Formats: sequence, C-alpha cells, structure tokens
Amino acid sequence: MKKATLLLLCGALAFCACRKDPVPEPPSKDADLTGQKVDVSGFPESTRKLFVLNEGGMGSNNASLDFLRFSDGNYVTGAFKKMNPSVGAGLGDVGNDIAVQGDELWMVVNNSGIVEVVSAKDETEIAAIAVPTPRNLAFDDQYAYVTSWAGAYASGSYDENGYYVITDSKNPKGQVYRIDLKTKKLAGSVEVGYQPEGIASYDGKLYVANSGGISSQLPPDYSYDNTVSIIDTKSFKVTQAVAVQVNLKNVYSDGKGNIYVTSLGDYWSTHSGLYRIQTKIGSEDTVSKVSDYVSVSSLCGDTVYCIGTDSEFDWSAAHVYKAWCVQGGNKKDWNLNVAATTLYSLYALDADTFFVGDAGDYFNPGTVSCYYKGAKRWSVDAGVCPGHFAAY
Repeated sequence: MKKATLLLLCGALAFCACRKDPVPEPPSKDADLTGQKVDVSGFPESTRKLFVLNEGGMGSNNASLDFLRFSDGNYVTGAFKKMNPSVGAGLGDVGNDIAVQGDELWMVVNNSGIVEVVSAKDETEIAAIAVPTPRNLAFDDQYAYVTSWAGAYASGSYDENGYYVITDSKNPKGQVYRIDLKTKKLAGSVEVGYQPEGIASYDGKLYVANSGGISSQLPPDYSYDNTVSIIDTKSFKVTQAVAVQVNLKNVYSDGKGNIYVTSLGDYWSTHSGLYRIQTKIGSEDTVSKVSDYVSVSSLCGDTVYCIGTDSEFDWSAAHVYKAWCVQGGNKKDWNLNVAATTLYSLYALDADTFFVGDAGDYFNPGTVSCYYKGAKRWSVDAGVCPGHFAAY
C-alpha cells in the first residue's frame, strides 16, 4: 500500500511539474502613454482598447489615431505619431476607415492612398500598402478587401454668380482591391460601381455600396450611383448589381442573411435612410426600406443602431436627434438622447455602451462622448473629425 501511495504521489507531482501556469501577457510598449482619465467601470472585460480614427481635414495631413485603454481608463491622443516617430509624415491625409483583424489594426488613409497596418497591442507600424484613393475595409480568412475610388476626382471654382463650376475631373468606375493578410501584398482587383464606399463580407460574397459622389457633380447626368455590387470571393468577380437608393454609404451584415445599406440621400429631395437586402429568400433583388433619417450608424452583433433627424435638410437648424435600431428587419426605438454640435460618428460597443464622435467646426479638435445605459457618462477632446471606431 505504501509503495502504491508513493507512486501515485510521484505521478501527481510530475503532472503538477509539467503543467504550465498561464503566463501573463507583457505590458504593451504604449503602457506609459497617458491621457485624460475617464470612467470605464461596467465596460466589457474582454475589451482592451477602443481605437478612434480622426479623419482630419482634407489637404491638411492631420489624420490621427487615439485610443482608450480600458485597463486604466486613459484616453490617449495622437498614438500613431507617438509610437512611430520615425514616420515623418505621420498617419497621413484623411483617415477613412479602421478595423481590428486579430492583433492588427488596419486603417484606410484616403487622400494619402495608403492602407496602414499597425500592431493593435502597441500601435507600431507593420506595413503601409499603397492603394489608390482607398475608402473602406472588410475581411475574410485570407484577404483584406478595400474599396477604392480608383483616382476619381472633380475640381472647380465658383463663378461670378456664386455657382460652383467643375473645371477638371476624372471619373473611372471604382475598384475593390484585395490584400493578402499574411504577406500584406496586393492580390488583385475587380471593377464595381462609381465611387464605392462601404463593404461587408458574408457567406462567400462581398457587398459593396456605390455612391457616385463624383458622378453626381458631372454633366450631363449629374446622377449618383444607386447600386450594391455583389462579388463572389472565390472567383473574385461581380455577379450582380442590386439597385437600392442614391448615394449609398455603409454596408452591414448581421450574419443571418440580412445585408443593411445606408443611403446619404441627395441632400435636397431624397432623405437619408436604411435599406435591407435579404439574401436567404432566393433573390438578392429583394430590397426593402427600413426607415428614413440615418445621420450615423453602427453594427453590434446582429443589430444596426442608427441616429438621425427629420430636419436634416434644414442647414440652419439645431437638430434634434432620434435614436432607433433594427434587428431581423424589425425597427424599434432606442433610448439615447444625443446633444451634438456636429454629429459625426457612432460606435456600439455593446447594447449598453455607445460612443459618439462630434466634429464641432470640422477644423479644430472634436470630441468623443461615452453614453452608458442611456445616459452620457463623459466627453474627451479627440483629434479633428473623430469619424471611425474599432474595439480590440
């Protein structure tokens, strides 16, 4: 009995000796960066950081990256420049989209023609990938997909009667580029509609919102695009173009067969709105309108949250914003009272926690505000035009 007991004890000791205790992750290199302290109590424990991409002003080369560190409640501004002092130009000109993929943070810098990839752990640069006038990002297991205006532009000046006259323009159709996630190299492109914006990936397909923002300024048609291009990711070819509404902007997949698309409208007679494409009923031509009035929006899980105002055509008004959300095509009210000078962006971290970007006068630093369980918790100074969020 004693021998058996001794052998059992030795086996247990051997098991304990071989089992490795979890090794805590070392602090990131940005752990010493400090900023404004805010209250992060009650936030999801799984979230380490909230990144904020500030667009900056076009031609001002002042796009910037902020982050909120959840471990200590520090809101840090200008993180990219601080962590990459050797990148002389900084983040670049007009930050247009941001997304976390694994431990990497991907950022689209539109006017600089760059997709910037940095470590989500410490914001140090991994790669800078050249893409002409990139706009928005989506991912699958192998590629990052980037919408591109492919160099489209229109420029002009005001005549003696105060009318804006286009004097030079270029208006090719847009492209979707794909980038290999491992090599960070371009791996092809496909033509879509005019001036593509948002993009979403679902069930082996990409859904691309075409805006026609340049087309709307050019004679003889002066017309926005109104289509969603559908791309098969295996062949990397467009299989269908679905007509939705003019001047499309964001695309969301709820993971359950519903594709939601926002329209900015024409700023004159057609209001902004949210539309639904159903992919599971045999035809992706089935488009339905969910609601008018979408100033900003955000996807969280299978729910799209929206804030808008029915006075959006009154440029002199102090707008009263209304919040609503949609799940499974069903719209319902959502309790959030937002007071913003220039409502610019929205991010839903979970069903209780929302962040709102306010651009102010568009030239000076804006603000990011946190709303928790319907009430405003705090505001901090951000960069110029805080426009895009991503959680890590």
